[in-house]
Amino acid sequence: MNFDLTDERQMLQDSLRRFLRDNQDKLRASTRLGTSDNELGFDAAIWGKLAELGVIGALFSEEDGGFAGAGFDLTTVFEELGRVGAVEPLLDTAILGGGLIAALGTEAQKELVEQVIAGDLHLALAHGEPNSRYDLAQVQTTAKTDGDGIVLNGRKAVVINAEAADYLLVSARETGDVGDEAGISLFLVPRDTAGLSLRGYALLAGGRAAEVDLENLRLSASARLGEAGGAYAALKRATVRAEVALAAETLGAMEAATELTREYLLTRQQFGRPIASFQALQHRMATLLIELEQARSAVINAAGHLDTSPNEQALQIAAARNLIGRAGRLVAEECVQLHGGIAMTEEYALAHIAKRIVMADHRFGDTDTQLERFIDHSAA
Repeated sequence: MNFDLTDERQMLQDSLRRFLRDNQDKLRASTRLGTSDNELGFDAAIWGKLAELGVIGALFSEEDGGFAGAGFDLTTVFEELGRVGAVEPLLDTAILGGGLIAALGTEAQKELVEQVIAGDLHLALAHGEPNSRYDLAQVQTTAKTDGDGIVLNGRKAVVINAEAADYLLVSARETGDVGDEAGISLFLVPRDTAGLSLRGYALLAGGRAAEVDLENLRLSASARLGEAGGAYAALKRATVRAEVALAAETLGAMEAATELTREYLLTRQQFGRPIASFQALQHRMATLLIELEQARSAVINAAGHLDTSPNEQALQIAAARNLIGRAGRLVAEECVQLHGGIAMTEEYALAHIAKRIVMADHRFGDTDTQLERFIDHSAA
């Protein structure tokens, strides 16, 4: 089987890599914006340039207004973003928010996808709740019909990109019990809607998120995405695509961390020679390279299974995320140890990249959760 990129994907990779390399200083500054007075948590100028390059469009199919959108298009883009530790919310605005609107929206609602691709609109998925952990069906937020409108009440936790979003996609339960897959709906909620409040904060690995409170938030029925109570399947599909993208981003970060470490070992001298000549360090570096290649194979395998049966898809993606989580933690810890104290300084790129690697494991399901999913789908 040929795993080389197609000509189109190679062009996309080359142009994106060149752009990110030429804007390294701005990107490094943007990784710290989440802790400053900039409530976006990322550089708006960088976001606009990514849209101009067609990077956002590469995450959508032609029928949705983009020009690609397959699994390997996602991995091509996100691996490059991972290399530089970019915090721009492509996953939240495009893969999750834009993907759900494209899947469930009316023709009028789908016009928002065009604005996303153009870089003019931001989205955030407000789905996770304080007690939901990694269970997509664990939705306690309620949506009650009131006359000709719908009233939402509940709380959403760690909503990434919420402060920058023009619209939040809020999940709420219209029917059924907490934990049921049926009965969950999605609603398009403008950020300035009465009854919606945000408490924003910086994330450890860059960017920003918010706790979202919904108190008697009133919407028209036209704000619903898709059929009442029928959003779970689309949520699952969007999350699966996001998991593949996140795995590719982590792989790119692992590559960057390993390369920074290799350069450091070749530069740092002790006893009159580079410490890369010490056999013990060579063995540790070799282990990292082996783990990196395993992670690369896992990402390729996961991307290749995005269009298979739901059970096979879930099985392979759980396997990939479990491997990436374990290998990523090893790479992050070893790279920091091989560097020594300098790896922990905020000014050095590895500090940020290592945080991105470790924290990625805690989104959509950590290594233990992924192992449980793999076992469940293996038995199916």
